[in-house]
Amino acid sequence: FWKALRQVCPSTKIQRCRVHKTVNILDKMARSQQPSAKLMLHEIWMSGTKEDAVKAFDQFVASYRAKYPKAVECLLKDREELLAFYDFPAEHWQHLRTTNPIESTFATVRLRTYRTKGAGSRAACLAMAFTLLETAQKRWRKLSGSALLPEVVAGVLFKDGMKIAA
Repeated sequence: FWKALRQVCPSTKIQRCRVHKTVNILDKMARSQQPSAKLMLHEIWMSGTKEDAVKAFDQFVASYRAKYPKAVECLLKDREELLAFYDFPAEHWQHLRTTNPIESTFATVRLRTYRTKGAGSRAACLAMAFTLLETAQKRWRKLSGSALLPEVVAGVLFKDGMKIAA
């Protein structure tokens, strides 16, 4: 998916989910170290500026590289994708830092296909998924800062959540 997206829209920025990344990193560490490591990871995701996030990122790497190289490698490989949200309006950050909006959307479809033990043919499955998603969208709320979306689409630059004056 990401490879295809980069081919079609090369300027698209990719943001990794902090929740999934945190779980993946902590899974590579001793259970006794997980609470303190989780706090350090949250410092990265919840910093007010990218500069502060980079400092917290580097502190995590320095603290755990020797004992937990797999955990640190897991974090390092997605550095840019984990900090991409700083280049968008601060109002959008809560949505960008997690894949929950996407997962919530498909939870209804996943539940229904599980309960019905499949939907039969491919056409029936697509029709069911489409209908479920169409019904679910009636209950969705707008993204925080939705009024800023035209500016984001137009390519207005943001730094640390604030619009950069032209």
